[in-house]
Amino acid sequence: MTDFKNIHIGSLIKHLIEGREIETDRVCKFIKCTDEELAVILSREFLGSDLILRFSILLEYDFFRIYSQYLILYAPPSKLSSTISDKKVSLPQFKKKSLYTKEIIDFILELISSGKKTKRQVIEEYKIPKTTLYKWISKYHNGF
Repeated sequence: MTDFKNIHIGSLIKHLIEGREIETDRVCKFIKCTDEELAVILSREFLGSDLILRFSILLEYDFFRIYSQYLILYAPPSKLSSTISDKKVSLPQFKKKSLYTKEIIDFILELISSGKKTKRQVIEEYKIPKTTLYKWISKYHNGF
């Protein structure tokens, strides 16, 4: 399970490369680096978006989604920001529906089932509505 609070993107990429048994030469050729440079890149906690994009393409995995999950869990939009007009900014607007992915739900339910957090702590810390949490528990039958 991914720890969305402490993202070490280099080790996540390395884990996927190893899991898919992709040759280092292929990775280096695609990323345009040497073996030594690749080792340094994969040891870094943070990478530039250009590198993350290249690895996402090569490994056919959206590494940016990991950061989106972090935002959903640890930096949810405030009520104030939803009332501010974005007329001056011409960035794409994304749907707010279906914020919680299966990974997020599994992460939250694992916190509760392992005893790391109580239901009350999850509701307060992650701002997840009580009814939503109880629906997840009911739907996924994790024996709570």
